Amino acid sequence: MGYTMKTEGLDDLSKMLNQLGEQAGKVAAVGLYDGAGVMADEIKRQAKSIKADKFHYAVFPPNVTRNPSVEEKEAVTKASAGIAKFDKNGGAVETSVGYSNSGYWNIRGKMKPVPLIANSINSGTSFMKRQPFFRKAVTKGTPKATNAIVRTAEAKIEEIINQSGG
Repeated sequence: MGYTMKTEGLDDLSKMLNQLGEQAGKVAAVGLYDGAGVMADEIKRQAKSIKADKFHYAVFPPNVTRNPSVEEKEAVTKASAGIAKFDKNGGAVETSVGYSNSGYWNIRGKMKPVPLIANSINSGTSFMKRQPFFRKAVTKGTPKATNAIVRTAEAKIEEIINQSGG
């Protein structure tokens, strides 16, 4: 005894899957852009939590370090944490988020690179207390960014499916 089964519409399914495959890179890039934006916002939010004081020189010895100055905090909160150009490598799309091209900021009459200031605050120096705001942003922002990527990609896939008549 047997049961015969028949399926129809495989041509439409095949067409839809081909369209999805052709547009996979675009879907990934759009999702990644939204996720990178969420991460950039989280970096700014965490930068606002930096404890800053009026500038004073660190006291040596006994190696008493200082908090960042108000101007140094301004540099990382007002300069934008940007999204780098996307790198499409085969089936992968990559970018980075941070202060790499944020320019310079006037600190006590001297122009200093914003990435250097951000790194000094985040990692600490021999004269500045460590305040790992960037690591906190990555820890707190990763789940939010991942959700944004997935939401955007799912919406884009749904849009492609609806356009193909699926």
